[in-house]
Amino acid sequence: MACTSCSTSDGGAPKGCKNNGTCGTDSCNKLTVFDWLSNMSLPNGEAPFDCVEVRFKNGRKEFYRNTEKLTLSIGDIVATESSPGHDVGIVTLTGELVKIQMKKKGVNHTSPEILKMYRKASQRDIDIWSAARDKEEPMKVRARELAIAQKLEMKISDIEFQGDGLKATFYYTAEARIDFRLLIKDFAKEFNTRIEMKQVGFRQEASRLGGIGSCGRELCCSTWLTDFRSVNTSAARYQQLSLNPQKLAGQCGKLKCCLNYELDTYMDALKTFPDFDTKLSTEKGDAVCQKQDIFKGLMWFAYTNNFANWHVLKIDQVREIMAENKLKNKVSSLEDFALEIVSEPEKDFNNAMGQESLTRFDQPKKKKKPNRNNKRPGENVIVANNNNKPQQQKNQGKPFGNNKIRPNENTIKPNINNEPKE
Repeated sequence: MACTSCSTSDGGAPKGCKNNGTCGTDSCNKLTVFDWLSNMSLPNGEAPFDCVEVRFKNGRKEFYRNTEKLTLSIGDIVATESSPGHDVGIVTLTGELVKIQMKKKGVNHTSPEILKMYRKASQRDIDIWSAARDKEEPMKVRARELAIAQKLEMKISDIEFQGDGLKATFYYTAEARIDFRLLIKDFAKEFNTRIEMKQVGFRQEASRLGGIGSCGRELCCSTWLTDFRSVNTSAARYQQLSLNPQKLAGQCGKLKCCLNYELDTYMDALKTFPDFDTKLSTEKGDAVCQKQDIFKGLMWFAYTNNFANWHVLKIDQVREIMAENKLKNKVSSLEDFALEIVSEPEKDFNNAMGQESLTRFDQPKKKKKPNRNNKRPGENVIVANNNNKPQQQKNQGKPFGNNKIRPNENTIKPNINNEPKE
């Protein structure tokens, strides 16, 4: 965070502004533009630019004309023209940089269609605006329930109230055209306000809601990306990426915008490579390309009668063979040009910290063996000695078979002469 209210507190713990995107300095908001001309004064006799940039909910920005010649600075809350009523937003940019931003987004600064700025927002305007924003989240839950009750295949992703609370804009996504005329009537009856429905794409929905990407950083579309260029699977093919939809798709369900970031570099590198459909003619047979390594400048070829055995060639060697084939000459074999790839030794990662295994809890527990020493107290056990004479012992040794004797019972022990003894 760049604003002073988002700095760290004592001990390095983050303090946080807790303003939910409405910081006074407007430095921790999405798509913030740094005013590098703020410390420079205008030449004598030069009037300041009469348009300002105002930000609304979820990074939505509009340009307004400062007809009242108000002295504005970044972070001021202003009331702007809307239909009907007025809207409330935060000034994000003033001065000559606004003209550059309008030119970048294709807005003519001399057009009479640019809306006006009324005044700086009063305390009453801010209270109404804050109360309207507090009602957005429970309204979204109820609006989704009404859409599900009518069995409409649409998703209401966000609600934005106008600054004066007279109108609510419902943003939704859908695969096809939706007839929501009955739904608007239910919304107007339920919420008692003017309703406006606006369909957005899946990329715009992800931009408005924000989130964390697979790279661990905030989504590009919600932080700095302002235009959405088309992305197709050929961008992944040129970069030799796995065509796995789960890995190539972002949170919006479409292909990731970052697939286009390095595409130009790959395209420039592929210009020095022969075509992937190149066929080499040798005396052992024709060979076709199986794989390319753009960074190392290598190509893998295999004979058409033996696709299991690949041969590695440099792109210069491939061009040399192609030049011979162009002269209708065949080289002896690919083995004369193939490189020997030395296999790198496998890295053995040892536990340097002496920690226990991370999967120690996944190992199955061993079954405990039954303890045979446990027996009832006072039991007499018959134990045989070396002279084949049974002896009576109390609470000693392990139980021998089923010859357990209950206490207070008379037991007849056989003697040597086989005479019974009472």
